[in-house]
Amino acid sequence: MLEKFERYPLTFGPTPIEKLERLSKHLGGGVEIYAKREDCNSGLAFGGNKLRKLEYIVPDAIASNADTLVSIGGVQSNHTRMVAAVAAKLGMKCRLVQEAWVPHEDAVYDRVGNIMLSRIMGADVRLEDDGFDIGIRRTWQEAMEEVKAKGGKPYAIPAGASEHKFGGLGYVGFAEEVRAQEAALGFAFDYVIVCTVTGSTHAGMLVGFAKDGRARRVIGIDASGTPAQTKAQVLRIARNTADLVELGQDLVEDDVVLIEDYAYPAYGVPSEETKNAIRLCARLEGMITDPVYEGKSMQGMMDLVQKGHFPAGSRILYAHLGGAPALNGYAYAFRNG
Repeated sequence: MLEKFERYPLTFGPTPIEKLERLSKHLGGGVEIYAKREDCNSGLAFGGNKLRKLEYIVPDAIASNADTLVSIGGVQSNHTRMVAAVAAKLGMKCRLVQEAWVPHEDAVYDRVGNIMLSRIMGADVRLEDDGFDIGIRRTWQEAMEEVKAKGGKPYAIPAGASEHKFGGLGYVGFAEEVRAQEAALGFAFDYVIVCTVTGSTHAGMLVGFAKDGRARRVIGIDASGTPAQTKAQVLRIARNTADLVELGQDLVEDDVVLIEDYAYPAYGVPSEETKNAIRLCARLEGMITDPVYEGKSMQGMMDLVQKGHFPAGSRILYAHLGGAPALNGYAYAFRNG
């Protein structure tokens, strides 16, 4: 579905799928859990799902003759880290807006992890006091005007790359990649679990798996705490992406499966259950998840399995989207492991 779109390679290639044997057994052995390791997808600043999206955005940025990538996220944004890495790789400047999306308790929260990496890579990082919102942000638009005023030519990449016109394409490619891997494995996954916030990762998967009738088998675990806004954004991005790739079928609200039970107490703030899910996954599989995204989707998946949400014998693919560097901003929460 992506043949007509230019792609700038930033990743190693297809990401591995591994069976989580010990986690599956711990959860009762009634289902088989696998992980697709998007967290291992590149040598650029620890990689992650945002790079898969940026591969389809970079050609447009280059064609625009921009000299500065401008993006936005929270203080511990994985996305802004990836934009900084891509700018360094391309020889462009990078202007990042880091808003106060998360109330935090660590004194060094704004000096470690993702934001530290962005600074090391040379990004012009500015902290703002505005709170969390997945929509288009005033501070981001002001940053672009500032770049222009100084004679630069900005290229706009919204939060999570989600509202970008090509933001959903990378995860259409994810679905096509999974289908090829399924052919090699000799079976198809019954469900795909993905963390959902700004929406384009989920939206791209939805479009990609709609091709073989599995759109509603993509289970989004909301980590935004604003599920109505998030669900609407996923559907809008999915519809736009479906038009781009000429999917040839209508997508409706019911195609967006979003489970709202695990985002508490707020975006970026891990509950005790999320912390315990992070510890359990690490101690059973050596797989590191983070407090903002993957910890919450891991918590959600484990809870759904234990509640019998998935039929016995189901094969579940957990999409590990990356984000481990953010753990450095939560050192107090994990000071004893």
